[in-house]
Amino acid sequence: MSQSDRLPNPELRAALLAVRAEVEKAVVGQDAALTSLLIALLCHGHVLLEGVPGVAKTLLVRALGQALHLDAKRVQFTPDLMPGDITGSLVYDARQTEFTFRPGPVFTNLLLADEINRTPPKTQAALLEAMEERQVTVEGVPEKLPEPFLVIATQNPVEHEGTYALPEAQLDRFLLKVVIPVPERHHELAVLARHAAGFDPRDLTAAGLAPVASAETLAAARAEVREVYVDPKVLEYVVDICRATRQAPALALGVSPRGATALMSAARAWAWLSGRMYVTPDDVKALAVPALRHRIMLRPEAEMEGVTPASVIASVLAAVPVPR
Repeated sequence: MSQSDRLPNPELRAALLAVRAEVEKAVVGQDAALTSLLIALLCHGHVLLEGVPGVAKTLLVRALGQALHLDAKRVQFTPDLMPGDITGSLVYDARQTEFTFRPGPVFTNLLLADEINRTPPKTQAALLEAMEERQVTVEGVPEKLPEPFLVIATQNPVEHEGTYALPEAQLDRFLLKVVIPVPERHHELAVLARHAAGFDPRDLTAAGLAPVASAETLAAARAEVREVYVDPKVLEYVVDICRATRQAPALALGVSPRGATALMSAARAWAWLSGRMYVTPDDVKALAVPALRHRIMLRPEAEMEGVTPASVIASVLAAVPVPR
């Protein structure tokens, strides 16, 4: 059987698509963000969501956790938040006369790091080890995080006073960056209609959300995504796109090799969700902007001229030859 004849396991794919349908019972009009979270879960990645308050970022994470029967926690990042408030700390137990480890909120499956850019770099860095190594180290002792583990960080694109820009090293740890727009009119009407009918975002069970998949289902889907075939010409296409960003005149910093790996992984997951066991150039194009836009840095003069990371990536995609 050729690579193009293979198909994903229909039961596994149906379960992941059912998760999408279940979340949409609570969240309206955020298809791109929901798809990005599913891709990140399939790739062992993390997602940075950028959007103004009130566009259902928290609700999206809670609904995803419920549909997958996973634990979800939210941490509000503030200027006085300490690293131990996230990772946990040693606490003295008077009864046993010894220090014991008290896990922090990072010990969960889905961690919503709300307004991550409002906390100082030292606390932001506390997430680096967790995101990359799937563990935290306290007093030299590593503590493993549960599987699956996904960080969904949010930041407000409008308010910059009192914020700390994420360093490139941390931005590079996010598989995807998704810009969440304000819903279109018909979606906003649908949201209001649901609330008028009694929808309570704090009670998702009453809204009809139920687990339709599990951690075991996700683990099996992840294993299958790793088998999705990537033709050598498609690999060359990914590399050529990333190398072209390093030559773009509008950029001071292009995409790193880690970015190329992230783009390939995301394209694999997207191909699997689309019902294929092979990656096409169109899969790469579809994921190029969310996978790469946070890994490049504009030159100040280009930024002043209104150039955006998305427009630079679009120009690169238009210039790099597509394999046939």
